Amino acid sequence: MFECVINVSEGRDGAVLAALDQAAGGSLRDRHSDVFHNRSVFTMIDDAPALAENVRSLVTASFAALDLSRHEGAHPRLGVVDVVPFVALAPESFDAAVRLRDETAAWIARTHEVPVFLYGPTPQGERTLPYVRAHAFVDLGPDLGPALADPRRGASAVGARPVLVAWNLWLRGTSLDEARRLARLLRRPGLRTLGLRVGDDVQVSCNLVDLDVVSPSQVYDLVATELRAGRIDHAELVGLLPRALLDREDPARWAQLGLSADATIESRTPRRS
Repeated sequence: MFECVINVSEGRDGAVLAALDQAAGGSLRDRHSDVFHNRSVFTMIDDAPALAENVRSLVTASFAALDLSRHEGAHPRLGVVDVVPFVALAPESFDAAVRLRDETAAWIARTHEVPVFLYGPTPQGERTLPYVRAHAFVDLGPDLGPALADPRRGASAVGARPVLVAWNLWLRGTSLDEARRLARLLRRPGLRTLGLRVGDDVQVSCNLVDLDVVSPSQVYDLVATELRAGRIDHAELVGLLPRALLDREDPARWAQLGLSADATIESRTPRRS
């Protein structure tokens, strides 16, 4: 089984999002949409052939429905179909996830004529998504597709990576500068962070990329200790998390941390007979 967590630059138009849900087909396990980020995260899980087919359907529908030149939102983005990461849910299948990435990247570039940047293992070495965001079209050219991005569709980052957890802390009565300070304080190998303005509030947006060294409760407690003004309003899980990570957290804190048993990868993964 493989997971693909497609990030699409639309989080507000309910009719468009419902159509994209349909396009994602039977592989869709969760969609998280945010009006401030104006972004949706489609979590898709299936065996390789079905997943590849449904990913292509969602990508095609997104390019047809959306226009990056009209987009605005809090989260950084390269394109309409911003990020397409493939994840091997069994570690021994990582090479197969890389093949899915490469086939999908080539298809996006060829079929939709969109510049594609690869991340994860590449012929030039390991490359992270933050590196792509910082260097794309500056001193890093696309790996596939046109050299320049179309204003309507933008570019796509297509990757292969281990399981990560996207998780946010919403802060009330806190300045953007303070959120950015906290993000810098938290940032380390295994934890990527951004401080963002979200409506009237701010957010520390987190990607927990090494689940063996960082947990939601550790991040929550450090922010609670270091916060100079305001308070933590709530925590928010984006997408799904592994059951093993949930089980390492005190069940009495699940609600505080925005976690639940229903939001695990295992609870949404179809059983195979």
